[in-house]
Amino acid sequence: MSKGRVSVVVLGDVGRSPRMQYHSLSLANEGFIVDLIGYSGSELIRELQEHPNVTLRYVPSCPDFQSKFPRLFGYVLKVLWQILSLMTVLFCKRRSDYLLVQNPPAIPTLAVCWIYCVLMRSKYIIDWHNYAYTILALSVGNESILVKFSKWFEGWFGRRANANLCVTKALKMDLEQNHRIIATTLYDRPPDCFHPVPLQTSHNLFKKLSEKYEIFGSSDETKTAFTEIKTDGVISLREDRPGLLVSSTSWTEDEDFNILLSALQLYEEMCQTSACALPPLICVITGKGPLKQYYCELIDNAQWKNVKVVTPWLHPSDYPQLLASADLGVCLHMSSSGLDLPMKVADMFGCGLPVCAHTFKCLNELIQHEKNSYVFSTSDELSSQIQSWFKDFPNNSSQKEICHYFKEELAKYRSLRWHENWKLSTSSLFL
Repeated sequence: MSKGRVSVVVLGDVGRSPRMQYHSLSLANEGFIVDLIGYSGSELIRELQEHPNVTLRYVPSCPDFQSKFPRLFGYVLKVLWQILSLMTVLFCKRRSDYLLVQNPPAIPTLAVCWIYCVLMRSKYIIDWHNYAYTILALSVGNESILVKFSKWFEGWFGRRANANLCVTKALKMDLEQNHRIIATTLYDRPPDCFHPVPLQTSHNLFKKLSEKYEIFGSSDETKTAFTEIKTDGVISLREDRPGLLVSSTSWTEDEDFNILLSALQLYEEMCQTSACALPPLICVITGKGPLKQYYCELIDNAQWKNVKVVTPWLHPSDYPQLLASADLGVCLHMSSSGLDLPMKVADMFGCGLPVCAHTFKCLNELIQHEKNSYVFSTSDELSSQIQSWFKDFPNNSSQKEICHYFKEELAKYRSLRWHENWKLSTSSLFL
């Protein structure tokens, strides 16, 4: 017998909202019937697709009104479309006892979900990942009337929720002090699929990726660019392998990839000096988003000899394996509000991968500089960290000691996984 029915709402590509997918899976595993509502697009995690308690309900994609009409009028048409399409999906299914909605986006999502909960007498829960108005301000400026309206809108509907969740203690304090909203902090934690992997798994992944991206492969069938099968059949890391740097992104304004590209340019220049002790570097940047083409053009124009950048979109099961097979992660998330944390770092930590992360004011809730990873502010600092990490790679004994120390700290971090943390912090809201 089920514990009740929950609508989990994301007015965006559900496959690119891992936290809401994890919420849905935890609820389903705890015996709730879950309607996961949002836009189609990216593939969902396998466990969610196969779970008998989960039904995917896709909202019709919005036409591109803003390319056909003046900007403000196109925005109004977009909002009207979203209101009607989301209402149709919500009301054309069995009543939910609870509704859990992701914010942002806020307009019109929070209003539509609140109306549904009032009419259906459902418990209304908001999960605050950030503020929509601070993201909007990145493109239109803080003084825009749209930004001011969005800030009021989020606060007004946030105060009407029966319960609120948020991703950091800093966001919890800001919600209370500036919006009179009481929230429970639920930190992102990696689910079980993000974990260290054996070399056999890494070898198989590189073989698979080499079918589409030659840079991962080798002309010798017993080898990849990073691994090899010895004569006794044992798989080992190649002594002459390149360094493997990995970053993931949604290619949006709150991640300035010029910082990484400048750092890689400095790395390339250092590799060309006579005293270079750095290996060739392969940088894998995963993800989809509006600025991807712009940055890919910059990458193509760079024409580096010692640094190679690839930008694949990975299958959900391959992404954790890539993180676990990499040498170092990079996170360029800068946070429009300074109050959220990058889930990608939690995933990297789950795989035992140390990270260089762009600093902002609440990042210390996740990363302690030189204790479990590094933080940086400029491209020079990032390049210095990458060069230090890969100096005399893979035989730098002092760097191996630092890496071992970091990984011991990350092992402590990943001892508490998503579902256990979810039950401790959140399960009481669904009673």
